[in-house]
Amino acid sequence: MADTARTWIPSAMADTAAAPVTRNGFQRLMRRRSTIAVAMCVPLMAIVVCLIIYPAFYSIYLSMLNKAQTRFIGLSNFAFLMSRDTFWMVAEQSTIFALSAVFFKALIGLITAHLVNNLPVKGQRKWRGMLLVPWVIPLALSTLGWWWMFDPTNSAFNYTLRSFGFAGIPWLSDPYWARFSVILVNVWYGAPFFLIMYLAALKSVPEQLYEAASIDGATAWQKFRHITLPMMHNIIAITVLFSLIVTFANFDIVQIMTAGGPRNMTHMFATYSFLLGIRSGDLPLGAATSLFMVPILAIAAVFILRGVRKRGREIA
Repeated sequence: MADTARTWIPSAMADTAAAPVTRNGFQRLMRRRSTIAVAMCVPLMAIVVCLIIYPAFYSIYLSMLNKAQTRFIGLSNFAFLMSRDTFWMVAEQSTIFALSAVFFKALIGLITAHLVNNLPVKGQRKWRGMLLVPWVIPLALSTLGWWWMFDPTNSAFNYTLRSFGFAGIPWLSDPYWARFSVILVNVWYGAPFFLIMYLAALKSVPEQLYEAASIDGATAWQKFRHITLPMMHNIIAITVLFSLIVTFANFDIVQIMTAGGPRNMTHMFATYSFLLGIRSGDLPLGAATSLFMVPILAIAAVFILRGVRKRGREIA
């Protein structure tokens, strides 16, 4: 009995001692910041996998099927698109639309940010709120308002022009005026984003640099060129890259205002992909059209991010 008791008691004590060790080990694991960070990112990673990664790979697979989605045809859809003049016109229009819209958004945002930054502190809040209104309004709703103002029969713009004795302009029925109209609306909508980003970057520039430049007799242009632009270089590059991606894949403005017309002269990759895949019922061809944006944007991202990385090494 004594031997049995001696055998049983240490075993019970070992089980009792093992529980706190396991519990303490779990607590130590949960106290680690990296573990907590990964655990909190799991829902986001699941959303990314479900809504971005899986659809991306499925679109690649879909683009290599025939129209009935019953046979694998490889790169035939891509070859067919590249043999069409309409596709190359869409590629040209998408490039012109994206580059011109991003350029004017960046220019207007930079100028407006400097003007707002030079206002008194109390006045800045009011102007920031008013200038952010175009970006806050739902894009589809604001685009409908612009469509009404550009309408050829009941256009507010044409009514104003006729009131001053000028002839009306076919804003949405002439290809070149239609391009101008959709670019104008995109600039109106996206410029406030550049404004708020550049204004935040301007707030981070030390005032001592401007004071030292003023003592040395630097002009306003010299301060802007040698202090403001170098200090804002990275934020300008990142903002331009983000806006270029969003603008290149723009759908709402073109679809609501012109639906790609007249004569397919305002189609973007997104609207042309919608036309082929949804309206024409050829999902593989529509998927192939949308995938042409990937290499173009990837090349732009590589060049822009290389400049940001180079600038970071120079500062370090």
